[in-house]
Amino acid sequence: MDLVSELTATLGAANVLTGADAAGFGREWTGKYHWQPLALARPASTGEVAAVLRLASAARVAVVPVGGNTGLNGGTFAEGALMLSLERLNRIREVNTGARTMVAEAGVVLERIHAAAAEQGLVFGLTFGAKGSAQVGGFLSTNAGGSNVLRYGTARALCLGLEVVLADGRVLNALSALHKDNTGYDLRDLFIGAEGTLGVITAAVLRLAPAPRVHVTALLGLDSLPEALALLHRLQAATGGGVEAYEYMPAGYMARLAACLPELACPFPPCPVNILCEVASTRPDDAAPGTDGEPALASAVQALLAEAAETGALREAVLAASGAQRRKLWAMREAAAEITLNRAPLVDTDIALPLDRVAEFLPRMAARLARLDAGAEEMVVAHLGDGNIHYTAYPSRDDAALTDAIRAAVADEAVAMGGTFSAEHGVGLSKRATMAAHKDPVALATMRAIKQALDPAGILNPGKVLP
Repeated sequence: MDLVSELTATLGAANVLTGADAAGFGREWTGKYHWQPLALARPASTGEVAAVLRLASAARVAVVPVGGNTGLNGGTFAEGALMLSLERLNRIREVNTGARTMVAEAGVVLERIHAAAAEQGLVFGLTFGAKGSAQVGGFLSTNAGGSNVLRYGTARALCLGLEVVLADGRVLNALSALHKDNTGYDLRDLFIGAEGTLGVITAAVLRLAPAPRVHVTALLGLDSLPEALALLHRLQAATGGGVEAYEYMPAGYMARLAACLPELACPFPPCPVNILCEVASTRPDDAAPGTDGEPALASAVQALLAEAAETGALREAVLAASGAQRRKLWAMREAAAEITLNRAPLVDTDIALPLDRVAEFLPRMAARLARLDAGAEEMVVAHLGDGNIHYTAYPSRDDAALTDAIRAAVADEAVAMGGTFSAEHGVGLSKRATMAAHKDPVALATMRAIKQALDPAGILNPGKVLP
């Protein structure tokens, strides 16, 4: 029997798609990469994932795992390969309120995790625009970040344990809910951020936290990034580290937002620096209303913002007075992918810098882009609280050499300032050349040794991450 026949016998005909039936999985969300997979397998359990990998290993056929397929760097490119969809591994196995953990399978969508945690008065701190489609396996395999990294950390920080199927079909059970386990190498962290090149994540133990009792959400307008950073530090000090999100939307972003989605236009004349700020607290006294009827936290934040306005550091401020207004402010930020990626050609990058170097990077990169292509335009949006910049350039012509030069320039500038060329979107295909140019050679050699040890036949998402 050939591989497709064996897979059909194992999973059933409805769960092995080929040809036109699999075509929907042959395109990355950005539209940059297109391919025709050999087949798409849809196992429903860890045992079935193991069976698929045993068959693929015996046949020496490449296997590319796929979750919500919202990646941006070609990480699911699978020409002639077997794509492995985890969408049917969609059970939340357990929510342990005492330990504040959740065990969720790889196909569970992030939004559902948020809802299940909320039912228990808890929160899972990872959130980003694709929360309605991104799945556990995908956001762990790319070590996703998002808007609340400032308070909760990246996906890596929010995962305590993993269940992983290795290339030969063996199942690694590391579903530990422990916060401390000093028994040798931390195997969990090998697979988080590995983009499916070392094993297939099938389940995870996720860390939960108490749900905030009160949120204060504001859109702020300032003249400069140093002023915005100083205000962030003041808010953090005044609220005991309660700032959950601090999102940067410059005037250029606001102009494009108004053009593409006028219903989400900035409620005040956009400033050079516009910040979506959200502060939250679990403390009952912060949620309790004061004499003005406002929660104490809201009054404290308003007082601090008023001080900043008096000194001239803050030009504009709009505070959400209802849940609907809060959702609208967040919609302005979460529209970033929609308004950024609907234009071509483009070079989409995500970098991270020390917080105090962000203001220096932007004019340097703008000048360098102008030298490469005088007609190019740029779009910037950032998780300013953790130094993660999503920098997009629109070249004046569709030229692969120019695209590569712009991508290399962004990486050069970021690394020169002590930053990284990949903050939260992974490496995939798009950044392999950048890995070769900037990653420490000893680190690359170590990565290759790990890949060889865990996947000696090279069947797991081949050609990704490592140059």
